[in-house]
Amino acid sequence: MSAVWEQVKNDLQSDLSKNSFSLWIHPISCLEATETSLVLGCPNRFSKNWVVENYLPLIKEKFEAAGMGHMALKFKVSPRKRKPSPASLPADPDQLPLPSLNHRRNLWLKSQFTFDRFIVGQSNEFAYSASRSMASASQCDYPSLLMLANTGLGKTHLSQAIGHRILEKDPDSRIFYMTAEDFTNEMIASLKTGRIEAFKKRYRQGCDVLLLEEVHFLSGKEKIQAELGYTLDALANDNKRIVFTSAVPPKDVPRMSRELTSRLTAGLVTTIADPDYETRVQILTRKAAASHMTLPREVIDFLAERLRRDVRQMESALTCLRARAELLGAKIDLELAKEVAGALASNDGCVTPAGIMDLVCRYYRVAPEMVSSASRRKVFAHPRNIYAYLCRRYSDETLAEIGKTINRSHSTVLYAVELVASRMKSDPDLKRQVEFLSKRIEDMLK
Repeated sequence: MSAVWEQVKNDLQSDLSKNSFSLWIHPISCLEATETSLVLGCPNRFSKNWVVENYLPLIKEKFEAAGMGHMALKFKVSPRKRKPSPASLPADPDQLPLPSLNHRRNLWLKSQFTFDRFIVGQSNEFAYSASRSMASASQCDYPSLLMLANTGLGKTHLSQAIGHRILEKDPDSRIFYMTAEDFTNEMIASLKTGRIEAFKKRYRQGCDVLLLEEVHFLSGKEKIQAELGYTLDALANDNKRIVFTSAVPPKDVPRMSRELTSRLTAGLVTTIADPDYETRVQILTRKAAASHMTLPREVIDFLAERLRRDVRQMESALTCLRARAELLGAKIDLELAKEVAGALASNDGCVTPAGIMDLVCRYYRVAPEMVSSASRRKVFAHPRNIYAYLCRRYSDETLAEIGKTINRSHSTVLYAVELVASRMKSDPDLKRQVEFLSKRIEDMLK
């Protein structure tokens, strides 16, 4: 049952902003499980109350999609684990001590994110080759590698695979793997505690390989951008290896300085596109085998044709099939695959970008041609962002396809989606508008 909860968490991650998921959902663990109920543990009482009040309907929805709608969900405060005494902890000379912070040296590299487990297809072949070259070369032929891709297409897998390969060759390599948000938080904490010089030394002199994820998070953070720029210069001057990932090209990130944009794109830039049909078949086949599942060829072909969004969507489908087969005794056949796929991807004719555009335009009383125009006036830009957010959530179209309907690039659509998701947390009026429109779309799907 813990595996089912982990898959539900994975599905929730695609619907929530990174900060919301990391703060509220990621810490939840499975404490107890029976045939009819599941007890989930939260780190404290405040977290438990917040999750129940704000995320319980969405969590139930994901359990229903996994075929576990009959489960009664209960939330408890997880029992506290006894902390080891300071004397029992190993010393870490590279650790920057930050008072009042539960700080880690790096995010952990996941054992499954290696090159041999990455499925290569036409959409990611160049990024894969560039990553292997970056990991294998004793000296870099290019100063850095920037991988651009939407969520769930494998840029994190390749970034971590580089780290694994370097450690295989040189276990003493000082690899710093983190998100741009982690870098930002550490720098802010260093400033507040008077440890900024130690922070600079840690990254400029104590780092051999920097793997920095989600650099688009640095939008508008001028001081962080400047400090990162100096750090990148220092690493480049010492021929250190640097890898970046981003969902948006730096030039399209709002309020990203020209200086940092230039540094991020000074090396090799690669993109990872949505997997084509043949690649999706390979992904489903290999991941099913890894889960010890035997899928009929017609099931694999159907899922590969139906699930086009990203790898996580395909992983979710396989988990749902396995859960229903093991827990309900269901036979994995084409009918079951259609039922699972129907919960993960919109059915043909149910909701389309055109239908969402009509709904948004009628609600905000604007003409469709103005939503897709070049105008940046708020009266048109706001409905445009809402439209992008709703299309990403309720349609099965790719970011590029959504962008074509409003004459925008896929990166602009992604930024609009993240902007709406972020502002909904602090703007109750916006949240009310989105919830109303979402309810109307969900009524259309019934």
